[in-house]
Amino acid sequence: MIESIDELTLEELRPVLVEALLNHVPFDGWTEAALAHAAADLGIPASRARLAFPGGVIDMVDAYAAWADARLAAQLDTLNLGAMKIRERIRTAVRVRLEQAAPHREAVRRAVAVLAMPQNAACSARILWRTADTMWRAAGDTATDYNYYTKRITLGGVYSSTLLVWLDDQSDGLADTWSFLDRRIDGVMRFEKTKARVMSLAANRPSLTRFLGRLRYPAT
Repeated sequence: MIESIDELTLEELRPVLVEALLNHVPFDGWTEAALAHAAADLGIPASRARLAFPGGVIDMVDAYAAWADARLAAQLDTLNLGAMKIRERIRTAVRVRLEQAAPHREAVRRAVAVLAMPQNAACSARILWRTADTMWRAAGDTATDYNYYTKRITLGGVYSSTLLVWLDDQSDGLADTWSFLDRRIDGVMRFEKTKARVMSLAANRPSLTRFLGRLRYPAT
C-alpha cells in the first residue's frame, strides 16, 4: 500500500497503476479486469483507476511504454555511454531495455498484440518513436537535421525486430536475441558507411545548379 496515494494526480497515478497492472496482465491481459485488480491492490476505487486511462486499453499500453522508457533512461544515465563507440551505445540501450522487460515478458507480448491492431497503428508508431528517441538521447545524439529523423526510424526498426525475436527466444542466455541484434546493428553500420561515402561523392561532383548559380551571381 502506497502512503498518500489518494493525493496523487491522475498523471502521477498512472505509473503506479502500471506497476500494479504488471502482476495481472499475464493472466487477464491489458483489460479493465486487470486494471480492477491493480486498483484493489492499491486500495483505490476501480472507477478512479479507469479515469487514469480514459482511452482504455491503448492508454494502459501507452502508459506502460512510457514507464519503461523512463526506467530505461534512468539506468542508461548511470552508464558511461560516452566512453563507448556508437554501435556499443545503441547495443547497450536495446539490451538494457529488453533485460529490464525480462520479468514482464508476457505483459510485453500482450502489449505488442494490442499495438499490432490496425486501429492502433498511429499510437504504435508514436510509442516506437518515443523509445528510439529515449535511446538516442541517452547515447548523446544532438542531431537537428534530417539525421535526427533517420536515426530514430532506423533504431526503431532495429529495436522492434529484435523485440520480436526476444519474445520467442528460448536459447541459453538469450544468445539468439543478442546475435540477431549484433547482425542488425552491423547491417545498419554498413549502410551508414555506404550512405556517407555516396553523399561525399555527391558533394564533390560538379553541380549544374551551382554552375548556373555562378553565372547568374558571379563572385565579386
